[in-house]
Amino acid sequence: MVKTSELEVAYRATSYRVFLPGGICELRIGQACETLRCWLETADCKEFALITAYNPGGMSSDEAVNEQRQSQLECELLEGNYEPYAAEHVADFDDWPDEIGCFVPDISPEDACALAADYGQNAVVCGGADAVPHLLWVK
Repeated sequence: MVKTSELEVAYRATSYRVFLPGGICELRIGQACETLRCWLETADCKEFALITAYNPGGMSSDEAVNEQRQSQLECELLEGNYEPYAAEHVADFDDWPDEIGCFVPDISPEDACALAADYGQNAVVCGGADAVPHLLWVK
């Protein structure tokens, strides 16, 4: 199992690219994104999360398995009346593959963590109307 401190370093060394109507947002943990803040304000959205089903437990998985799990996550979000947008998690270094994820507006941190736990994830990236993403560990 990967240590939490190592995971935190990896999550912070990642760009979270969100594909929204009208543009792409590049998010980093702890850094405000004005483009996202404006989008959230226009959408009257008070909170958001980024969730992936890729590579549960911080362990690299087969691409086909990752894609199948991600598809299941997206279906579950839609069935839960969320409107997920495409996202991509891109590590700063070549030692970890890019991951497909979902940007989910109007999901509470608690619900995001519960869903992420169902997919074996260690953490989610969450934020509020200020568009400052932060790391939230799944318990």
